Amino acid sequence: MTRCEVCGNDYALAFTVETRDGARHVFDSFACAIHRMAPICEHCRVQIIGQGVEADGHWFCGAHCARAEGKVGIVDKVGSLA
Repeated sequence: MTRCEVCGNDYALAFTVETRDGARHVFDSFACAIHRMAPICEHCRVQIIGQGVEADGHWFCGAHCARAEGKVGIVDKVGSLA
């Protein structure tokens, strides 16, 4: 079995996530993977679970937080759900 690097659970169904730089991380659940790997919004400090917004190398949960930090021209995608 493999031990989760976040909670330490030794779990037969643990999975590995490999990042672009080749680092490998082992988790027993998506919750632990999110806890360890999700970026943090640089304005409100929430973990970014969705796509988020990147501006000048900084990550934000959405356009509102990016604009609050002085980033200009950042908008969330809006449109019809039809």
